Amino acid sequence: MKNHWTIFFGGHVKIKVVGKGIERFINECVRQEISLWEVKRIPDGSITASLPLKDLHKIRRIIRKSQCKLSFVGGKGFPFLFKKALYNSGFVIGLTSCLILLFILSNMIWGIQIVGAKPETEHLIRKELQTIGVETGKFQFLVQNPDEIQKHLSETINAITWVGVELKGTTFHFRVVEKNQPKEVEYFSPRHLVAKKTAIIANMFVEEGQPMVTIHDYVKKGDLLVSGFIGQEGKIEVVSARGEIMGETWYDANVSVPLKTNFNVLTGKSKTTHYVKVFNWNIPIWGFGKHEFKEVETTTDEKTFNFLKWKVPLGYQKVVIRESEEVERSYTKEEAVKVALQNGRNELKEQLNEQAKIKGEKILHQTIENGKVKLTIHFQVIEEISTVQPIIQGD
Repeated sequence: MKNHWTIFFGGHVKIKVVGKGIERFINECVRQEISLWEVKRIPDGSITASLPLKDLHKIRRIIRKSQCKLSFVGGKGFPFLFKKALYNSGFVIGLTSCLILLFILSNMIWGIQIVGAKPETEHLIRKELQTIGVETGKFQFLVQNPDEIQKHLSETINAITWVGVELKGTTFHFRVVEKNQPKEVEYFSPRHLVAKKTAIIANMFVEEGQPMVTIHDYVKKGDLLVSGFIGQEGKIEVVSARGEIMGETWYDANVSVPLKTNFNVLTGKSKTTHYVKVFNWNIPIWGFGKHEFKEVETTTDEKTFNFLKWKVPLGYQKVVIRESEEVERSYTKEEAVKVALQNGRNELKEQLNEQAKIKGEKILHQTIENGKVKLTIHFQVIEEISTVQPIIQGD
């Protein structure tokens, strides 16, 4: 028996041979290339042996020409199991239906757990999940994978800094880290407002405290802007200075833009192949044939299947091959300067808060070196320049 799996799926029978000339019978089986194994002699002179089910018709012809008699002891393998299953079809159908139902239910979403979010943030997350189809009762392989869900939530919900997405069994687990919202100013603590950087006062609104500067005043870092002492000498009252002091500040940026750039772009042509993944083998089921693209970008989307809490060695994989080509982008000197200015603005905006505005810009220096336009840009920005300085007892 060389291959147990082949013998199992093909089936094999156990026979008993009695009579004269058993040795000649065995030799004839060998000449006819009939495989016999587990050959045993019984004390009564007969023998038992096993042979493949497919060779049964051959051995019957040999028996007819011999002086032996043949009887069947039993059969094993898939054909015999299948025959028994037909006699118990109701049980088999019920068991198969139960397994199929468990498999389907094991690959659906039955729970969404969100940890670390406030009730209002959790509501926003659940609402956003519904818009992308992540909700209870949906098939797991029809929704985005955890990485794509994580990216979508991070980009669309401003209240969160980070969100971890993990699929365990039939439940999506979301671990949320919310942004540290600015704490409300403790107005009852005595304090001054001082400048946190050098600037020219552009606008100011003082809610409480004594203004120490006016519009167009030049201030340096640490200068007192609004005092927490109000009143006249002899009747000094200590308060928590509050207000918004907007000042004109200055930034210098060095930006370079190449006049010629090579990069890859997608042509719009693509080829999609669908696979069923069994263990480590990918079996194509749709999208056969090879592509003729010279330059490609490949994206793979893979879904695995579960049975109860276990992952089964069965999955689905979609491979999309997109054609790309290399193109050269060229700028004139004037175009490169415009792009550099815009890049400089974008980089500066990433450093500023939402209230800040770029008032003006000026190119201080401009050169072309090694195929690149290099600019030194001076920016004028209007932004909040005040910070808190507590009033210590005894000041």
